[in-house]
Amino acid sequence: MEFLKAELHCHNHFSNFQLGPKETPYDCGVTIKDQLEMAYKIGLDFFFITNHNTLNGYRSLLEYKKNHEKYKHIEIYPGEEVTTNKGMHVLVFGLNKEIKPGQSIEEILDVVKQQDAVSCAPHPFALSNGLREKSILCDLIEVFNSNNVDRYSNIRASYFSKANNMIEVAGSDSHVASTMGRCVNLLESENRLDDILLSLKHRKIIIQKTGYVTRNEMMEHAKYKIENSKDDILLYLEKNHPHLKQVCYLLMNAFESNPNSIIWTAAYGIAIRIITKLSNKINFKNHDYNILYERNLKAILPMLLK
Repeated sequence: MEFLKAELHCHNHFSNFQLGPKETPYDCGVTIKDQLEMAYKIGLDFFFITNHNTLNGYRSLLEYKKNHEKYKHIEIYPGEEVTTNKGMHVLVFGLNKEIKPGQSIEEILDVVKQQDAVSCAPHPFALSNGLREKSILCDLIEVFNSNNVDRYSNIRASYFSKANNMIEVAGSDSHVASTMGRCVNLLESENRLDDILLSLKHRKIIIQKTGYVTRNEMMEHAKYKIENSKDDILLYLEKNHPHLKQVCYLLMNAFESNPNSIIWTAAYGIAIRIITKLSNKINFKNHDYNILYERNLKAILPMLLK
């Protein structure tokens, strides 16, 4: 039996307007055409499409593939990245019915079992939406996520996985076309959904390749979100942080006018240092992660200064 090249965590434009009121409505600008073209280019055998809180996009991918002979050897399977009532995320592979967000992780996993699907803890120790210790409840754990550029989040996930003897996978968490397949898993299985789910549950998977998102890719994603969600961001700030609204408005306009400016390159570098410092304190020095999950700006600043 041959090993299949797989992508287990990717999004397309059907993720838009699915994340909820605390997030920007526009999440991803990747088209079905671009997504399939990238999968073809890098030689994937299959991928799970894991849009946020919806199965929308799966049928459209199948329809597009059916009408384009070029992609006939790439299989596409249904997945969903579900948001819990605490704002944490869980991936579900091979489900046949959409799982409603806003439930507890235990309730979501009950539905996963009812559908004979497979659960996975994505970016489990990320700074705002990981399951953290509750990852133990899932079938799989994502020990490497391309967007965890602070690196400490991935290191902590790997430590946790090995301590609990969990099944490890990697995920690109692709939100721009070029990151599709940034992480690749090899699965010992026939290329059929039932066989794939069985292989996942029985550890017949290895991580072949990992890689982080680049600065340019992060800036591309930020530009897409700001250009399409600016009004919603300003409304959120007006309601929750009115004193920051005008400053953020000016910054967003400046970014849109010249996203490749050296100013934004420097700002990106500073942001990565801040995120890395926070991640180290939360993941390895036992600081309270809830202040980030709650987006408590007043509590975050003292943590940075300590």
